[in-house]
Amino acid sequence: MDGTLIDSEPYWIAAEQELAAEHGMEWTHADGLTLVGNPLDVSAQVFIDRGVDLPADQIIDRWLNQVASHVAAHVPWQNDARELLDEVHAAGIPCALVTMSYGAMTQAFLDAAPGIFDVVVTGDEVTHGKPDPESYLLAAERLGVDVTRCVAIEDSPAGTRAAFSSGAATISVRRIAPIPPMPGLTRVKSLAGIGVEGLTAVLAGQFYDELGDVH
Repeated sequence: MDGTLIDSEPYWIAAEQELAAEHGMEWTHADGLTLVGNPLDVSAQVFIDRGVDLPADQIIDRWLNQVASHVAAHVPWQNDARELLDEVHAAGIPCALVTMSYGAMTQAFLDAAPGIFDVVVTGDEVTHGKPDPESYLLAAERLGVDVTRCVAIEDSPAGTRAAFSSGAATISVRRIAPIPPMPGLTRVKSLAGIGVEGLTAVLAGQFYDELGDVH
């Protein structure tokens, strides 16, 4: 969701910077990029370790509600992702949303995309968040298909590792966080023009890398 489907990462980083400033903690945009795609409890623990004297659940609730309010006011769709999602949905292909967000944040997004996702897996439903593959394996199980018959689309290092290690054919799109190359991983500059035909090709093993040495 965050980054791949909607350009919400700036909302998250702004929320992190605001919290950090209140507690006299330095937190840069580059620091924010290191948390992209991580489970929220992991991100909260980073702040606690850096001196924020709040319980993890309070930190998480604050971030979720703050980002959710922005998304509810305006859903910042990634246009290339929205076009591909609409095409896949129109073709009758079941879709799962696999996100480490939950609560108000996820609901705000789902309210803007009603009827699109057959399955939703959120960060509070798994024991091990991304980069562990548990969330993707659970999504495939709920879809009722083998994970190797799924195409996963990600934009973060943690999410990419989770999807790829689950056995799903994985496409990683370059947004704001660098994505390391991996043998068999498709990396693209944009999802524009991929379409159902492109997804089918990747599922059949025709991976490719548009990013070259730009990680």
